[in-house]
Amino acid sequence: MSTSQGFGYWVRWQVPVCALIFIVPAVIALNFIRKGNAEPLKSSVLWKPCWRNLNPLWLLFYRAFACLCLAWTLYSMVSSHGAFVLYYFYTQWTLALVMCYFALGTVISAYGCCGSSSSITNRDKEFKGKSKRLGPLAQKEILAGPWGYLMHAMYQTSGAASILTDIVFWCVLVPLLVNVQFELTLLIGALHSLNALLLIGDTALNGLTFTWVGFAYFVLWSCLYISFQWIIHAFGSSTGWPYPFLELDTPWAPLCYFGLALFHVPCYWIYALIVKGKDSILSRLFPHAFVKV
Repeated sequence: MSTSQGFGYWVRWQVPVCALIFIVPAVIALNFIRKGNAEPLKSSVLWKPCWRNLNPLWLLFYRAFACLCLAWTLYSMVSSHGAFVLYYFYTQWTLALVMCYFALGTVISAYGCCGSSSSITNRDKEFKGKSKRLGPLAQKEILAGPWGYLMHAMYQTSGAASILTDIVFWCVLVPLLVNVQFELTLLIGALHSLNALLLIGDTALNGLTFTWVGFAYFVLWSCLYISFQWIIHAFGSSTGWPYPFLELDTPWAPLCYFGLALFHVPCYWIYALIVKGKDSILSRLFPHAFVKV
C-alpha cells in the first residue's frame, strides 16, 4: 500500500469526488438523527432478556464476560503489534466499539437488576392504590434515558460494522492478501470473528430492536473512520493506507468508495435479518418461553 505523496497527492481529481461520496451520506445521516426519528425505547428492554423465565443476571454475566474477552483480545493485539493498531484499522475501531457496548450494557444491566430487586417490594405495596388512581398510566413502562439510547445506537452500529469487517476480511482480504501483506494467525482470526459471534450471542438473549434508524449511526461511524484516515494521511502519515480500496492515486478510487458506501446497506440488512429471524423463528419454536420484540 503506497503512502501519501505530499500536496500533489491531494490535488488530483479523485479526491473531491471521493470526499463527496462519504460527506454527503454523513450530512444526510446527521440531519436524520437531528430530526429525532428514533422510536421510543423502554428502559426494561435494555437489561431484560427476551426469554420469559430467564433471570436478567444471565444477560448481565454474559455482557461482562464478552467485554472481558474483547478487552483481552484488544490488549493482546496491542501487545503484539503496538498501539497504532487501535486507530489504524477499521476492525480495531469496531472491536473497541463492541467492547464499549458490552461495558455500557453491563453497567445498565447491573443498574436494572439492582433497581428491580430493590424496588419490587415497594411497587407491590403501592401498586393497588396507584393502579386505581392512575388507571392505564400505571401499566406504562419508563422510557430509557440518554445512556439507554446511546447503548441502543452502539448495538445497532456494532452489529452492522462487525458484519462489514468480517465479510471484507474473510471474503476479500484473506483470499487476496494473506501471506502477501499479512499472516493469518489465531489472534487475527479471533479479532475478525469474536465481535460478530459475541454480538449474535447477545442478540439471542436481549430484547433490543434493530431498526433502520440505526443505519444513520452506522454510516456516521464509517464516515468518521474514513475522515480520520484522510486527516492523518493529509498530515504526512508514513504508514500507508490500511486498505487498498481507500487509495486515492488510482482512477478506480471513486468506484471503490462508491461500492464501499453501497456495501453498508446489505451489511446492515444482514444483521437486521438476524434479529428479525430470531423473533420469527424462536417465537414459533418456543411460544411460551420466548418474548417477541
